Amino acid sequence: MINSDEFTNRLKKIMDYYAISAALFADKIGVQRSSISHILSGRNKPSLDFILKITLVFEDVDLYWLIHGKGHFPKKTPSNDYSSTPILTTSTCFDGKKIQRIVVFYTDGTFDEYYK
Repeated sequence: MINSDEFTNRLKKIMDYYAISAALFADKIGVQRSSISHILSGRNKPSLDFILKITLVFEDVDLYWLIHGKGHFPKKTPSNDYSSTPILTTSTCFDGKKIQRIVVFYTDGTFDEYYK
């Protein structure tokens, strides 16, 4: 079960991190502004749909952290961050075809995309 006060604090932390108002937050995740107001005031508890919308729009928000407060926000990036390493060059090709994009899927459901 979600502790409403702690969830509200995590929601405020997300809005502070992205420097957005409750109204803009509601617009971004596609819910009515009153929904955010009611959750922040403790009047309503968040629905699963509401929580999932947050994690879909704000990719740095970990679902487990949002619900239980365990984990990290923003999501920690791997210590071996290869995103700045150019892995695609104009000479990278296979059978005469040039690579446009590589997508790496991880077991935790996340992924990284590398573009030329």
